Amino acid sequence: MRLFGHYVKRHVLLVGLTELAVVYLSLSLLLQLPPFRPEASSVLAFEPVAASAVFLLALLLAGHYEEDRLVTRHPGRCALQVFPVLVVAGGALLLYAMFVPASAFTVFYVGAGILTILLGLVVERTLWASLSSADAFKRKILVLGVGSRAREIEHVHPEKSPAALPYRLLGYIATPEEKDDTSASRLPTLRLEGDITLLEMARDQGAHEIVVAIRDRRGNLPIKQLLDCKLHGIRVMDLTAFFEREQQKLQLGSLNASWLVFGEGFRQDGLRQTVKRSFDVLASGLLLLVTLPVMLLTAIAIKLESRGPVFYWQTRVGLANEPFEVCKFRSMREDAEVDGVARWAAQDDDRITRVGRIIRKLRIDELPQVINVFQGTMSFVGPRPERPIFVRELSREIPYFEARHSLRPGITGWAQVRYPYGASVEDAREKLQYDLYYVKNHTLFLDIVILVETVKVVLFGRGAR
Repeated sequence: MRLFGHYVKRHVLLVGLTELAVVYLSLSLLLQLPPFRPEASSVLAFEPVAASAVFLLALLLAGHYEEDRLVTRHPGRCALQVFPVLVVAGGALLLYAMFVPASAFTVFYVGAGILTILLGLVVERTLWASLSSADAFKRKILVLGVGSRAREIEHVHPEKSPAALPYRLLGYIATPEEKDDTSASRLPTLRLEGDITLLEMARDQGAHEIVVAIRDRRGNLPIKQLLDCKLHGIRVMDLTAFFEREQQKLQLGSLNASWLVFGEGFRQDGLRQTVKRSFDVLASGLLLLVTLPVMLLTAIAIKLESRGPVFYWQTRVGLANEPFEVCKFRSMREDAEVDGVARWAAQDDDRITRVGRIIRKLRIDELPQVINVFQGTMSFVGPRPERPIFVRELSREIPYFEARHSLRPGITGWAQVRYPYGASVEDAREKLQYDLYYVKNHTLFLDIVILVETVKVVLFGRGAR
């Protein structure tokens, strides 16, 4: 479902809201025990509400709302995964209580809260795992089209078995003029011919959605029948929109210029830019304040390890294809490109110093880019800026690559938190699909989502090279 323009998995949102209720009710019930404190047990009392938010944020940052963590059917494994996170969150509450003596967060209250919440979450997640696999709770989808483009829908989530998907593909529907290319598919093919209508076929199959995947639509698209389906409560969507919803990226293979021009999104109005700029300055200022000790230690470590400057300035391409100088901590030897030839960063690049390897893994090398944000050449969130020579190469080889330059580049971005560090044209193609999703759907809400995901990447060191 769309939430402030961003596609959020419906079941993830449902689980999150349910667990917020579980945590809040657990903490509220404990407040009824002696010594009873009326001021702390009201419905909107600050401490139980804040404690609920702390526990939920801890679970979120630890990755417990990623789909592979939501479907465990083993209560013991679930408890072992969740318990350490609840202990860390409880420790944060006790630390708060040290500075606020009147707080309700006693050792007994926090300890009992952790155990009560743990029991509630294990029961709730075990029930969810059973319900999520039940066929009755899955969206049922028919695919209108039988060509190679339609077959791609079976490979949206190649890492998952059909039983693990939140939807069930019922089959393909062939129009009279289409060439059938589904002979190797495990799904049945239905033919739209005779007196049977598309609406009758969808109702007979129990379909909730029809995904239109016909490549050549001229004279081959049953537009009136699709309208009848939509008017009778069956959702109709384009294959490109289906990929966008399920993968949270724009799949280049299914994109065309008319869909980009006439589709939703890609809004760059003045209010949105003002909100984004305000968020950039606020987030960058907080980042600078929080990470200043880390930056000072990093500068000292770089100086002690190798000769050369602490900071590294490099020309990148920014908003409207304009070049600018980006500032980073130096993570390579000073003579890394002494021959003047630009190279992609490799997996085990021998040009990277020992300190450089650590700060790249933790993304600390990106921190000085707050200078660029204050200058206005970068945003806090946006597509990562590339070097001019790579932009020229990638623009020739990848369609729509320059569309990412319609926004200021960012310190972090949707591609950075969804895809590992790229070091090839193919990686750049894959990351562009996420960048285009961000350019199309960027809002303050999505920026906050990316900020939370970035914290997870830094904490667990994923995706860096």
